[in-house]
Amino acid sequence: MFFMYVSELYSYTEGPEFALNRKCFEVEFRAHVADKKWTELDAAQHRAHAMRLLDSLEVIAREKRLKVARAILYMAQGTFAECSSEAEVQHWMRYNIFLLLDVGTFSALVELLNMEIDNSAACSSAVRKPAISLADSTDLRVLLNIMYLMVETIQKDDPADKPEWKIIRETFRAELGSPLFNNEPISVMLFSMVTKFCSGHAPHFPMKKVLLLLWKSILFTLGGFEQLQSIKVHKREELGLPPLPEDSIRVIRSMRAASPPASASDLIEQQQKRARREHKVALIKQDNLDAFNEKDPYKADDSREDEDDNDDNDNSIEAETFPLERDEVMPPPIPHPPSERVSFPKGLPWAPKVREKDIENFLESSRSKFIGYTLGSTSGAECFVTDFMVCLSQCQIALLKILLAAAPTSKAKTDSINILADVLPEEMPTTVLQSMKLGVDVNRHKEIIVKAISAILLLLLKHFKLNHIYQFEYMAQHLVFANCIPLILKFFNQNIMSYITAKNSISVLDFPYCVVHELPELTAESLEAGDNNQFCWRNLFSCINLLRILNKLTKWKHSRTMMLVVFKSAPILKRALKVKQAMMQLYVLKLLKVQTKYLGRQWRKSNMKTMSAIYQKVRHRLNDDWAYGNDLDARPWDFQAEECALRANIERFNSRRYEKSHTNPDFLPVDNCLQSVLGQRVDLPEDFQMNYDLWLEREVFSKPISWEELLQ
Repeated sequence: MFFMYVSELYSYTEGPEFALNRKCFEVEFRAHVADKKWTELDAAQHRAHAMRLLDSLEVIAREKRLKVARAILYMAQGTFAECSSEAEVQHWMRYNIFLLLDVGTFSALVELLNMEIDNSAACSSAVRKPAISLADSTDLRVLLNIMYLMVETIQKDDPADKPEWKIIRETFRAELGSPLFNNEPISVMLFSMVTKFCSGHAPHFPMKKVLLLLWKSILFTLGGFEQLQSIKVHKREELGLPPLPEDSIRVIRSMRAASPPASASDLIEQQQKRARREHKVALIKQDNLDAFNEKDPYKADDSREDEDDNDDNDNSIEAETFPLERDEVMPPPIPHPPSERVSFPKGLPWAPKVREKDIENFLESSRSKFIGYTLGSTSGAECFVTDFMVCLSQCQIALLKILLAAAPTSKAKTDSINILADVLPEEMPTTVLQSMKLGVDVNRHKEIIVKAISAILLLLLKHFKLNHIYQFEYMAQHLVFANCIPLILKFFNQNIMSYITAKNSISVLDFPYCVVHELPELTAESLEAGDNNQFCWRNLFSCINLLRILNKLTKWKHSRTMMLVVFKSAPILKRALKVKQAMMQLYVLKLLKVQTKYLGRQWRKSNMKTMSAIYQKVRHRLNDDWAYGNDLDARPWDFQAEECALRANIERFNSRRYEKSHTNPDFLPVDNCLQSVLGQRVDLPEDFQMNYDLWLEREVFSKPISWEELLQ
């Protein structure tokens, strides 16, 4: 699984550079160590050569510096020429990367990256070029490759690691999230590369590698979904809140996918099958019929219901595991003792939930209806965020621009940003085979960009929400104002099954297979056939992330729910239900549930199978009348006021928490230092001065003071 993440770092057009990296390393290595292999040296010799390479990075000559960087990259790639298997490559990658980190390579790489970002000559040269290719980003690509391999390798915790490696790992995690690099965390520096690329000032930046490194840096420093869950549990304990009734990921893993809504042709075939079935049922004994009729229609059963007979031959991924994105989408279940299991009603997987607002509304309406009166309410981290808040708006717009350019539904425009700069070769293909290979590479390149951006946005939304709700609302509102909702709907307005089953990969060209094994001859037929995987897990991961983002943006926001209705999202989302994977279906059904009451009675009547799936799979709440159009909170004239009120609250929070010069005296910090307070000159009013003796007598002399208690 580790190499599945690593292979996405390289485009297939970068293949010849593996041999170039090896050559650069061997030239440096042979100059100091003769007649020995890297794998034959001891730890002291390894460290000495790593420090020599690090010292050579400080040379002024750019060509010499690039060769040394390639030699370091070859080390980070596991000195693959001396390995006979992928397991050996992985072993030496981990060993070499911890060695490089220990001698201070990462800090040196960040300095070089900063220098390349500020290289105005390279930027102006790229802007003037009519066509940018792989050669324009060579220096940046080599640096980003090393940094990504270091972050991706070190963030994976291995129980077999040495004790000193564990210390190095935790120190690196702390440094990565601290403003040690150019007075800002590495994530903020990478975000600045994204905004500079989208502004048109640096079109040669290899954006796929930047986004992948940005994603892994955020994942390593802030934590993934498992860490988010543990942080949530810990914070609830600190605040004295009751424990969570269930882990959402664990519940979803136990769910089975529902059959997709039937098309018109499916309905005709289903009616014919039902007619034949009714003829057979007439011959069944009456006692068997009685037993059939007593069956619970919502009981969770492993066998398929009769209405799903027409889907027996459908593509299904519900029984598959996630070999690529399992860590982020559906982590393996955590073993718990039987006593900790939560019992649910049959057929409904979720424990019911209730909001404080729901309770208040219910009590208020009950009192006014039955009693005749109303009462008031009777219900009983941060460095990265601070630095990121300054450029949040520009960063999110830049990410959405790249996402739009990488979406398969977007059409090429002359004014759109070029995200293919780090995949197109200097010389365009001349044969059919070369064209097919480049076409696969370009599509794969776009898919990886979509995957990285969707993961970055979802991680930030979840971490912001856990840190402070107004940080989450600030980011969410910026995404909404930047048209994120119609952009995601535009992404899903395609043949989603074709996107999920796309085979834009050439497995024999993936690292490290291509450097360990002898490559077979590629033909047009083998490229067209693709790999043996039935589904593209990368694209499934991206779709689930985008659906989760859409859910987070619209949850409990009626104005944004109405955007789903206005943009006619129901048929788009309904088509996405054809992907028979439980997690993806759940988030589609959630989005359909929130807008069902606005779609009209006829839509609900015509989509009873979808309504049934919503009832069986989505959590229900107090007074949950999602299937009816009688919501009192959904008044259309309140939608604009809702967003304005939210924005006012967000601005008040930001001014109080992040602005250094406060204009509101209520937000100024209070001086609690006794010496500074007593040293201030205070002008007393005249009437107080005239009655000072009376004040002393009344407030000081006449009141007993227990000096012993004060001293204690």
